[in-house]
Amino acid sequence: MSARVLIIVPTLNESRHIGPLLDLLLAEAEALDARVVVADGGSTDGTRDIVLARAVEEPRVVLMHNPRRVQSAAINLAVAQFGDGMDYLIRIDAHGTYPDDFCRSLVAEAEERGVASVVVPMTTKGHAAFQRAVATAQNSPIGTGGSAHRMGLGSGPVDHGHHALMRVDAFRQVGGYDETFRANEDAELDFRLRAKGHTIWLTDRTGMIYYPRSTMAGLFRQYFGYGGGRARNILKHRMRPRLRQMAPLAILPVVLLAVLSIWHWAFLIPLALWGVGCIALGMHAAQKHYPEYGTPMVLSPLVGWAAMIMHFAWSSGFWLHLVQRPFRRETV
Repeated sequence: MSARVLIIVPTLNESRHIGPLLDLLLAEAEALDARVVVADGGSTDGTRDIVLARAVEEPRVVLMHNPRRVQSAAINLAVAQFGDGMDYLIRIDAHGTYPDDFCRSLVAEAEERGVASVVVPMTTKGHAAFQRAVATAQNSPIGTGGSAHRMGLGSGPVDHGHHALMRVDAFRQVGGYDETFRANEDAELDFRLRAKGHTIWLTDRTGMIYYPRSTMAGLFRQYFGYGGGRARNILKHRMRPRLRQMAPLAILPVVLLAVLSIWHWAFLIPLALWGVGCIALGMHAAQKHYPEYGTPMVLSPLVGWAAMIMHFAWSSGFWLHLVQRPFRRETV
């Protein structure tokens, strides 16, 4: 292939994953004649030492410091320093698992389709019981709302997907990622790409496996950030949210309404309906993914509980951002 490719890996304390990932990416880089830039946000677990040792052996590997620590800044900085003369950038998540020909498949799809961005389906998998439950929820409508890249809905143009490949000229045309977004920066960039007339293409040639948060606190923080990011995106671009994005907004009000049950039990009804609905949908999701994620009777309640954490955290993050917005000062 003649396309010039920049592979970017944002990292922060990824010593468990970075070695095997670099093995895979170096094989891809050899085939594509590409450069691999690891943009590290100040790891303290030995990630930098692993990358530096590999860079001594492999000139294609470059370690770059990312002082802002967030992924959006890592991609912007890597493109600013190494993007000149490149046709495509490929974004790699250090904690994901990829097929051996992931980068080559992306470039082939981009060349064939002539699109600005190629996004990929993302399947979540887990190890311990709670992480498996989170993965099950995220692989089903109860946790994703039916988004195309999470449900494996084939290929074609989409509004948004899991970021994988972008044309460097299109990325630069829209100004790259908005670094004031700590979550939802990918969806915000996709909005600007589409506003400029670019196509975002969901491929079915390849995909990646993602390992979700393994604790309730970690899951809550992640989805709280997603909710706040979605609120920022809607307000920034005066977007009209989709129904699947609006539905979780009711969850925080439902939880707060339940406080009034000290005066009348009827205020608990919406909360009870939500809880029962999540458990029922969790049972359906566990049955669908059995036996990959374990015994459904054991997993089912956890799937529903994981979905409730995701819904409540997303709703809380969204509403808190709206409340704080008049007093918030955005900085880059």
